Amino acid sequence: MSRKVIITCAVTGAIHTPSMSPYLPVTADEIAEAAIGAAEAGAAIVHLHARDPVDGRPSQDPTLFRQFLSRIKAASDVVINLTTGGAPTMTVQERLRPAHEFKPEVASLNMGSMNMGLYPMLNRFKEFKHAWEEPYLSGSHDRVFKNTFTDIAHILESCSDNGTRFEIECYDIGHLYTAAHFIDRGLIKPPFLIQSVFGILGGIGAHPEDVIHMRRTADRLFGDAYQWSVLPAGRSQMTIGAQAAAMGGHVRVGLEDSLWDGPGELAKTNADQVRRMRAILEGLSLEVATPTDARRILQLKGGDNVAF
Repeated sequence: MSRKVIITCAVTGAIHTPSMSPYLPVTADEIAEAAIGAAEAGAAIVHLHARDPVDGRPSQDPTLFRQFLSRIKAASDVVINLTTGGAPTMTVQERLRPAHEFKPEVASLNMGSMNMGLYPMLNRFKEFKHAWEEPYLSGSHDRVFKNTFTDIAHILESCSDNGTRFEIECYDIGHLYTAAHFIDRGLIKPPFLIQSVFGILGGIGAHPEDVIHMRRTADRLFGDAYQWSVLPAGRSQMTIGAQAAAMGGHVRVGLEDSLWDGPGELAKTNADQVRRMRAILEGLSLEVATPTDARRILQLKGGDNVAF
């Protein structure tokens, strides 16, 4: 029997702005359609942010999330993963609002404060539809994405009664050790879903040796108590996804992390990227996990135990 690989699709995110791609989902209808399409293409998990439908600005307003959550749940059995990262410009209290209100099966959790340099995107994109976009990108030159030990502990403790498991996002090797610290404190329970992030300026790079180093360190720290997934940004999405899958990992794709579906070609839908990754996995004689498989592998509480 072939090994089952979980594909997560990150539908819209807070890194890219609407001016960068006409295909980036912004409205509730667009986000819902993108998530349902990704699930139909083979994603077992969809990772969701919300945006202001007027100008596409990232938002953690639960009212905006509610508009697409119920629609996705009614149309698909896909596992829903809500962000607690939000955007680097938000407070932790803002970022936590959707997870507190909706009690999802999975939520993302960043494992450290970091410089998150989005400003190199200005070398490619020069014209913007909305006034907030260029300052948002250029401001990352002097902005720290704050995730202190106090912040992380607060997120874990405040969600502890919800039965929510965390996608533990590690942008560098030190973040793996931070995760181990909170595991030792009893605030993160196995099985751990460790999401290694590659190719974001300020974190670890996207070289194959970086992927090996992340995997080897996680193996040493967490043994057989964890599931490993990778989040490769930009052009490295498919190559690192293939490498990680061959190394026993799961993969994340989607327009949050990369706008592309091949060199110079914008992905028209999130499903495009899911289908491309699915073809790679099946070409490696691996099986794409269903939502039921993902719930079993990650020991999730089930879609009937959320608050939406």
